[in-house]
Amino acid sequence: MKKKEEIRGFIRKNYKAVALKGADGGCGCGDGCCGTGPVDIQGTSASLGYDEKDLAQIPGGANMGLGCGNPVAIAGLKEGETVLDLGSGGGMDCFLARSRVGEAGHVIGVDMTPEMLELARKNAEESGFANVEFRLGEIEHLPVADASVDVVISNCVINLALDKAQVFKDAYRVLKAGGRLSVSDVVATAPLPEEVQRSLEMVAGCIGGAAYVEEIRHMLEAAGFVDIRLTPKDNSRQILESWVPGHGVEEYVASFMIEARKEG
Repeated sequence: MKKKEEIRGFIRKNYKAVALKGADGGCGCGDGCCGTGPVDIQGTSASLGYDEKDLAQIPGGANMGLGCGNPVAIAGLKEGETVLDLGSGGGMDCFLARSRVGEAGHVIGVDMTPEMLELARKNAEESGFANVEFRLGEIEHLPVADASVDVVISNCVINLALDKAQVFKDAYRVLKAGGRLSVSDVVATAPLPEEVQRSLEMVAGCIGGAAYVEEIRHMLEAAGFVDIRLTPKDNSRQILESWVPGHGVEEYVASFMIEARKEG
């Protein structure tokens, strides 16, 4: 337990720093998503799958160049739906989801870092988004009622969770019958070097805590999900190589789009 709390505390501390840094960008282990240079926010977002129309719809302070894909793009959101974002950060994907579900819809973001919540709430208030809310909590134990949301999204956050199976179980709990899971995340495709698994920086940087692809599938099945699809992003190698240039992390982790459905 002490080790888990140490890891969780390190992750929270790092993303606090990211939140305070704001739109200057960077991931949980340093400038440039584990690299050493400044972040090209627009270029990074484009490589993850966000187009100019997407980026024009969100408050400027919400885009910090984080993530490993665009879960909203595959979620098939409809007018009036309720959406839950696991690890919502500055609110970028929540604001995109809001533009899809409209005024009749509702979007909830959950994050364990108070500074991220403060930033996201500020972005929502300044933009006048009354149907977007942000709640403090851990994604393993969501502060959300049973069977209350239509779609669960997440962008490169579940790999940070210390109990990923519990994340999927709780996501299943809060989904309505027939609800959908649409996630972008980093997964392991080959054995991770021990030094990577032991490095708190690599864990906070969305690499050291990645689970194997088939482990993810088994966790989803055990939670009760059906119609499971795990699809690597076409430019996964380029995304991962840009995070830690010259370290070869793209040889054992990859960016995947993870989709599933709750029966009903």
